[in-house]
Amino acid sequence: MTLPLLAVDAAAISAGDTAWVLASTALVMVMTVGLAFFYGGLVRPKNALNTMMMSVVALGLISVQWVLFGYSIAFGHGTPFWGGLAWLGFKGVGLDPDPAYAATIPLQAHAMFQLMFAIITPALISGAIVERMRFRAYVAFLILWATFVYDPLAHWVWGAGGWLQKLGALDFAGGTVVHISAGVSALVAARMLGPRRDFKRTAIVPHNVPLVLLGAGLLWFGWFGFNAGSALAANGLAAAAFTNTNTAAATALVVWACLDLFRTGKVTAVGAATGLVVGLVGITPAAGYITAPASLAVGALSALVSYAAIQIRSKTRLDDSLDVFSCHGLAGVAGAMLTGVFATKLVNPAGGDGWLAGNFAQMGVQLVAVLAAAALAAVGTAIIMVVVNATLGAKAGVREQLSGLDLSEHGEEAYFGGEQGALAGAGVAIGEGVIVSHMEAEGLSGAPAVAG
Repeated sequence: MTLPLLAVDAAAISAGDTAWVLASTALVMVMTVGLAFFYGGLVRPKNALNTMMMSVVALGLISVQWVLFGYSIAFGHGTPFWGGLAWLGFKGVGLDPDPAYAATIPLQAHAMFQLMFAIITPALISGAIVERMRFRAYVAFLILWATFVYDPLAHWVWGAGGWLQKLGALDFAGGTVVHISAGVSALVAARMLGPRRDFKRTAIVPHNVPLVLLGAGLLWFGWFGFNAGSALAANGLAAAAFTNTNTAAATALVVWACLDLFRTGKVTAVGAATGLVVGLVGITPAAGYITAPASLAVGALSALVSYAAIQIRSKTRLDDSLDVFSCHGLAGVAGAMLTGVFATKLVNPAGGDGWLAGNFAQMGVQLVAVLAAAALAAVGTAIIMVVVNATLGAKAGVREQLSGLDLSEHGEEAYFGGEQGALAGAGVAIGEGVIVSHMEAEGLSGAPAVAG
């Protein structure tokens, strides 16, 4: 029967609020497409499609998981740690508002908006393990991580009765739920998977910088829905979050460019793109709680933290391929803690005051939320990686890595006449003979294709 679903209290629903949330939902969906371009441009040609598919596949898999049980776990009215299974298959997720989340939009609008967060978060992790993780293993990781890490954490922070929400943790649009969880998980996954075969042996540089800039632009565009849409209404709070989002991103871009210029004498396009994304990450938890001048500080400090972290990481053997931990994990931590510094009820009466508004205790609450998110992400990711590796074999073998994961995992390549196409055009068969010749050149003849 569909009649109960259609019994909508029209008086309680705001057309303007609903339109803004639905538009914001579409904007956040575009972010995942932007992430695919951003990550795809940063890798080598032979892995571009595989890298982009790691984001695209999340759009399908997590959308199905969310309707079946993900939304129920994350936002169902359950315990402080688990939303329960009452909303399986969207049963009870109708067109009426739910005052626990938003009183002026249909619950389904809230569900679809939050779905887009659930999609992009595990896709962010892929940047740490690109060019070496088997696609089928990644798909299994994606589903398990969304179910046992993201969904419970979303309930802790945003769900009705979640324990971090009750504690008073401030996370307007996902500093802990999205960026810290993805960044810490990326660090653990990269460490457990191990480095790429040619990491630190050959220069690994972005193959298409215009694609990176396009992706960064789409991320900036979509992030307005990510942050301003989290007001769940077309109101002044959405406007404040919109302003803070743009200001922090712009500030981080400028600071990053200055750091590049000071360190190398050049301002790079990849650096500018990275800087603006870091600013967006840093402002995410604070967007609806702080003033515009404070967003300048959040953008600048987030850029400084991530820039320094990348320089330190580059001197280690950790192969976090696209620096997900530095750019998302640590910028997310910076943003979460700075929320505890700059938050003020003058911007959001439903939020809280931070240190500068006379409430130093908020810093302790923010720290608890950061540590809780990091602990769940680290432990959950480690267990999931062990299970995935034991059952499917997580790491692509030497042959697959040398030929590129576009061909070995998908049977196609991004550019006809590219790296593999050039070999074919020269009359060389693309197959084991080419791969073996590469292996012989590296002194690896006879080396087995290892998994894990």
